[in-house]
This record gives sequence, structure tokens and C-alpha cells, in this order.
Amino acid sequence: MRQSHLFTKTRKEAPKDEVSKNAELLIRAGYIHKEMAGVYSFLPLGLRVVNKIADIVRKEMNANGASELLLTTLQDKNVWEKSGRWSDDVVDNWFKTKLKNDTEVGLGFTHEEELTALMKEYVRSWRDLPVHVYQVQTKFRNEARAKSGIMRGREFLMKDLYSFSKDQTEHDGFYEKMKVAYKNIYAKVGIGDRTYLTYASGGTFSKYSHEFQTVTDAGEDVIFVCEKCKVAVNNEIRADVPACPVCTNADLVEKKAVEVGNIFSLGTKYADAFELSFASEDESTKQVIMGSYGIGITRLMGTIVEALSDENGIVWPEGVAPYVVHLILVPDKNGVVKNYANEIYNELVEKGIEVLYDDRDVRAGEKFADADLIGIPFRAVISEKTMQEAVIEVKNRKTGEVKKLREQEFIDSV
Repeated sequence: MRQSHLFTKTRKEAPKDEVSKNAELLIRAGYIHKEMAGVYSFLPLGLRVVNKIADIVRKEMNANGASELLLTTLQDKNVWEKSGRWSDDVVDNWFKTKLKNDTEVGLGFTHEEELTALMKEYVRSWRDLPVHVYQVQTKFRNEARAKSGIMRGREFLMKDLYSFSKDQTEHDGFYEKMKVAYKNIYAKVGIGDRTYLTYASGGTFSKYSHEFQTVTDAGEDVIFVCEKCKVAVNNEIRADVPACPVCTNADLVEKKAVEVGNIFSLGTKYADAFELSFASEDESTKQVIMGSYGIGITRLMGTIVEALSDENGIVWPEGVAPYVVHLILVPDKNGVVKNYANEIYNELVEKGIEVLYDDRDVRAGEKFADADLIGIPFRAVISEKTMQEAVIEVKNRKTGEVKKLREQEFIDSV
């Protein structure tokens, strides 16, 4: 993509009412546009990152036998009244509205109820189970405070998966697979080394639920980390869990963190509310056992920015960066450098390399500052000086290491 054609623009300052680092940097770098508190539009660069994160999540869900679907955002009041979660006294972050015929509906903030009701049409026998389905969908939550940028929005993109099992053993097996899948996801998006499986309150159906918490100074949660097991305990259950629940280590380290995913055992709560049962092999009637597994896609994007940025801007891991190479043209007066840079750009494109080509007619200093702000993993500079040396100057955005590579070395290295 030629940067002169890309719909984006960097800014020296973020909006004055923006206080979160992730939103400040993403706005300044041209990834998102703030519409109102907690509501952001994703511009072309931002959408590329969102899609890459979502694709990583999809691959892990698909690898574990889950099927993707897309449920409705508009939610039927009657469905939610069955579980008792329609009332504002129970769920206080609903967005609700009315249709032209005066029917009251809500904008979905999660989908346990709708999907359980849907499953009544498809689950009748033990042969129909297990079922594992997920979606990547926009959710709406009327947050009282929306000051954390895209880490806590009123409108956000989320992956939510739901499992339907015949018995506890089948459920537990899939639950453990999701722990591994989530760890794989966080490793692939570049924050695996600072993301901990965290024991949290389990509610009615299990001793614990599990969160995945990423350590960052912008964290809204406090966790206590066991460096031996690489697990953590949420502060909400710290009084009940004085030592690591895995190795009994009591030397837990307090850290601030952001929740980037969670998995819950739901038992038969929703199956009971919606009478979701099946005929078992012994011909008795049993209730389906459920689990839910969530990852906020846009929340994860904001967390990556908070955790990995530096004083000059964003530092994207290769797996989620909008482009792998930021090719910088520092033109000469006679156009020789530009012609050569065009050739290198075309060669990269033909090779299938994701490259953003800064062909804009602006000063070199502005281009370099924008490259640091945008945060693409590798910056490749072509100028009169590099052409005289017959090299391309390549800088690693993460480490700052600079290499001078011959053309073929550069082409082969990316």
C-alpha cells in the first residue's frame, strides 16, 4: 500500500478529553477515530490489526472443533426474562430501545440466552452433542465509565464461544483445551510472556473461573502472580487463596493487570431456564452442561498497545502489525532514488510481503517520526546515501537495531 493513497493521517496531539495511552497513540497514529466516549471507528490501519487478531483467534477456535456463526445483535426481551437477566436491577449495562410496534428489545452484551434458546431446535439426543460454536461480533455495554480507550468501550468487538456438553467429563475436557488455545492466542499476538492464567471467583458452578490477565501499568485489576507456575490469583479471591492454587507457593507478587479473556463453567443454569435437555444413551432425560469463553478483540488490541509501546509510539508484534515492512523513500532531485524505491516496493508486493510504502512528498524527519509512531516491525530506508553504499537501511522497531543489507539480503530477510 502506498502511504500517499492510504486513508489515514498522523497527529501530533490526541483529543484533549482522551486520557488512556492506548487511545492516544492509536488516534495519533491514524488507527482509530474517536466518535464519543467509549465509541471508536476503526480506520484502515486499525481494521487491519483487528482482522489479524480476529483471524488468530478464529484459527485457534477452529483447531479445537468449534464452528463459527453470527447471532443477532437485537435481543428479544422475552428470551432474557427467562434467565432473569432482562431487569436493570440484575444487569445494569443494557442498551435498550423499542421497535416501531412498541416491542422492547436490547442490544446484545453477551449471548448465552439467545444461543441456549436456539439450541432447543438442534439438540434432542446425546448424538447431537457436544456442540461448540462461536462468533466474532460487535457487543454493546452501557458502561458508567469509559475512560480506558478501546480497552473498555461501550461498543466493541468480541469473540464469544459457548460449549454444550453431555456430561461434566466432556465439558471439562473442552474447558482444558480452551486454556491451551487461549495461551496460544496470547503468544501469537505477542503478549504471551506477560499474560497469566488467573484464578478468579467461580460463582455457583465451580470453585474457580479462569481469567487471562496481562500485566501492564494501565491495568484495572490487581493480581498476585506465582513466578514458579506462571499462574495468578485475582485480588477478589486473595483472602480465600493465600497461596498459589497450583504449587502452594505463598510468595505471590502483586501486579496491575488487564483482563484479556475469561472462561466460565456455567453448569445447567441456562439449560434449566430454557429447558434444554436431551435423551441420553440410557434413554433418560438429562440437562445440557454449558461453558462460555470470551476474548475482547478490540480490548486485546488496546492492551497490546498499552503493554508494548514506548516513548516514540506503538511497537506492534509481527503477528498483528498492519504491515510487516514500512518502506521509506527519501527522494533525490532527479528521481533516481524514487525509481529504485518503486522497484523495491513492486518486488516486495510481488513476493507477497505486506508493505506500507511511504512515498509522500514530506521531509525525511517527518517520515521517520511517523514510522516510529505507527509502529510497523521493520523500517527500510532508501535514500541517496544508501544507494551510494548499495544497501538498504533496515531498523527493527522493537530493538532499535539497524542493519545495512544488500538488496537481495533485504528481500530474502522479510
